[in-house]
Amino acid sequence: MGIVTKIQVQKNNKSRFNIYMDNGSGEEYAFAVSEDTLIKFHLSKGKELDELQIEEILYGDQIHKATLAAMNFLSYRMRTRKEIEDFLAEKEIESFVRAEVIKKLEEQLLINDEEFARSYVRTQMNTTLKGPEVISRELREKGVSPTIIEEALVEFSFSTQLEHVVKLIEKYSGKYRKDSYKIMLQKLDMTLKRKGYPTTVIQEAFKNVEIEQDTSEEWESLQKAAEKYERKYVKLPPYEYKMKMKGALYRKGFPMELIDRYVEEIEED
Repeated sequence: MGIVTKIQVQKNNKSRFNIYMDNGSGEEYAFAVSEDTLIKFHLSKGKELDELQIEEILYGDQIHKATLAAMNFLSYRMRTRKEIEDFLAEKEIESFVRAEVIKKLEEQLLINDEEFARSYVRTQMNTTLKGPEVISRELREKGVSPTIIEEALVEFSFSTQLEHVVKLIEKYSGKYRKDSYKIMLQKLDMTLKRKGYPTTVIQEAFKNVEIEQDTSEEWESLQKAAEKYERKYVKLPPYEYKMKMKGALYRKGFPMELIDRYVEEIEED
């Protein structure tokens, strides 16, 4: 059993107090607590404390400090349970304290993975062109459970996904114009899948968008591609050159009628 002999505010942190006690061998520094802990446990000069009471006070102070840190972390934006858990772990806060803090925050509805997921889906859906599969992956990385993610993604309707995919097709079709028409479609398909859209939405979007096949542009693209192969195959015998050139251009996605046209023009020259 010891007696509190002095309570002194810290010089560098006015919200924390150093507690001094006499355990029978004179006054000594015992521990430090926050102002809230000081008030909660009615600490004052002359108060007697045993070891069990001191442990309870220190435990309460740890929870208070960890809660303040978590609240500050939450002040910038909503967080998932896992994000709070990882944040507190990085600060080397013990697991039993982390569990208590998270329990308190959940009781106060300051942590709510269901609401976080719904809000995240709405934000991404309204401000980006990310597809549901990308959003789902990002939520999983934040520790949200698959069930909660599935429920939240209900807000991302098929029609909204379709609108987004149409916008992406319009955006990227111009970028891939220099490729053959076939390759352009393949690149568009890969881009849309990378953006996180399912095949069913992509196929429906292609039905709703007219992507003109510009033969003149494709012819120019073929000629540029052929120039590169020309340097590679120029020394080959005529027949082998012709077959190699046709195969290379076909693999690039150009239609056979344009390939035949090009080879015929070369032969005439």
